[in-house]
Amino acid sequence: MIPPPLPPHLESRRSQIFPVLDARDRERMQRFGEVRRFRDGECLVAAGQPSPGMLVLVQGRVALSRRDGLGHSIPIVEEGPGQFLGEVAQLSGRPALVDAHAVGEVEALVIPPPRLRALLVAEADLGERIMRALILRRVGLIETGGGGPVLVSPLECAGMVRLEGFLSRNGHPYLVLDPARDDEAVSLIERYSPREEELPLVVCPDGSVLKNPSERTIARALGLLPEAAFETLYDVAVVGAGPAGLSTAVYAASEGLRVLVLDLRAFGGQAGASARIENYLGFPTGITGQALTARAYVQAQKFGVEMAIPAEVASLRCEASGAPLTLALTDGRKVRARTVVVASGARYRRPALANLGRFEGRGVFYWASPIEARMCDGEEVVLVGGGNSAGQAAVFLADHACRVRVLVRGRVLAASMSSYLIERMAASPRIELMMETEVVGLEGSDERGLQRVRWRHRPSGHEEEHDMRHLFLFIGADPATEWLAGCGVALDAKGFVRTGAELGEEPLQADTWEAAGRVPLAFETSLPGVFAIGDVRSGSVKRVGSAIGEGAAVVAQLHAYLASAAASESRRTSMHGPSETVHPGEGAQQGAGAPGAALPPQ
Repeated sequence: MIPPPLPPHLESRRSQIFPVLDARDRERMQRFGEVRRFRDGECLVAAGQPSPGMLVLVQGRVALSRRDGLGHSIPIVEEGPGQFLGEVAQLSGRPALVDAHAVGEVEALVIPPPRLRALLVAEADLGERIMRALILRRVGLIETGGGGPVLVSPLECAGMVRLEGFLSRNGHPYLVLDPARDDEAVSLIERYSPREEELPLVVCPDGSVLKNPSERTIARALGLLPEAAFETLYDVAVVGAGPAGLSTAVYAASEGLRVLVLDLRAFGGQAGASARIENYLGFPTGITGQALTARAYVQAQKFGVEMAIPAEVASLRCEASGAPLTLALTDGRKVRARTVVVASGARYRRPALANLGRFEGRGVFYWASPIEARMCDGEEVVLVGGGNSAGQAAVFLADHACRVRVLVRGRVLAASMSSYLIERMAASPRIELMMETEVVGLEGSDERGLQRVRWRHRPSGHEEEHDMRHLFLFIGADPATEWLAGCGVALDAKGFVRTGAELGEEPLQADTWEAAGRVPLAFETSLPGVFAIGDVRSGSVKRVGSAIGEGAAVVAQLHAYLASAAASESRRTSMHGPSETVHPGEGAQQGAGAPGAALPPQ
């Protein structure tokens, strides 16, 4: 069988994507799995169904193909002895993205997800080769749409932009069918007759069709949410999957703690939406926020971190001193954990503009990804903001739009933007910088979305109105801490979480601290066992590097807290008799988690 071509930039890496392991490699893997036999034509793995893990072929051959919910099946490759089946979803036991059928009699070593993760850690050099292949295979699936849902709708439909953003930011493959270009899309729309608000149609891998589903609905349909997460007591629950939260997850899980990460939208946070970060240590040519945080996301899964995305936390409660903390989600489910790390970051600030909500997702955007850039190709756009995120977005959009007007309220940029971005904006002939200027009005229609934008030069009061279909807002963010209301966690005047020395001499839970015989740790809040890191923390440096550093540093304090709590429980047990106690990391069942996000080739 002649294998079909890969995307051009991956074809040269075919030997890394489909490596052949020698006899010594396979011998080292024996202790991590068990041998199973399959008949000719038998399905080893089915797209959309839970996978048994990674399969290493001992004898026989297996044909892999990618299939969508419309019944299309495209061959990928045929593998033989010494090769293995799997991609990053197999790190966490999520549904497979491809079909695999035996070609003749097949014998394979089946390595389930927990044992696969153990293999990657225990056999470092072999694990590196396997991990690289798993990652590159996900890259290939993303670029071809293999194994993911099919989105059917005009490209500028608000629901299409929303779901494309959710899937792409979470590193999940998908295909897009536009009725303006694809007859099959026209047939599907005629068959299901959706109203405008029911677009896009989403055809899942099992053939079921959803009409403009929510992110949570599509995540459940694709098997991305770990249901077992809500029946487990975790050592650490991290709220927020930005750089700070992912850093905590990686370091805590690598040190034996059982960790769950929850996020409302996608891994990466605001950093994940950065078009290019050029001042992050170790990346002299720069790196996109998506690529940087995707690496951390896969790394977390390697160590057994479980992911619940999307999952919105409504409140935090502690029933009694020493009792597990409870996170209540907006869908009614609950998560229990011995410690909670608040890494919820900040939410994009929304200016006080009439009609703003009407045009969000229909011309008004709070980030600039390739999806939004595609819509702006050859057009004029307006971008509001004077910080680094605004500068990165302006430079990125200038490669697609014919003109980018950057509106800044202040008189100078030097106080809020890195000099390299200021220089790059000044050098671009497509970027027009408009200082001391603000947007004051939006106009459009329900049918066509945003159509006109009006702005005002603040010193003179002069106003201009221009036909504009795309407005990008990067005007800062407010701390995402409303879910902490009433739980005893102290906030500063701006809503950021106070920790350690920021709490002053009298934490709100003074009696609890007195009974504990200690003061809050450096990243600990006024509620014992609850820690805060990254942008959400009062006094933090709002930089990716510092967020990652805080995420790593807080793990030592988590260990200290858990050890102290275990010692206190032991003393209570000796005085009052045995009670049901599970110590940190004990019995960790680390088989669940979210599907791995693809990384760019390394």
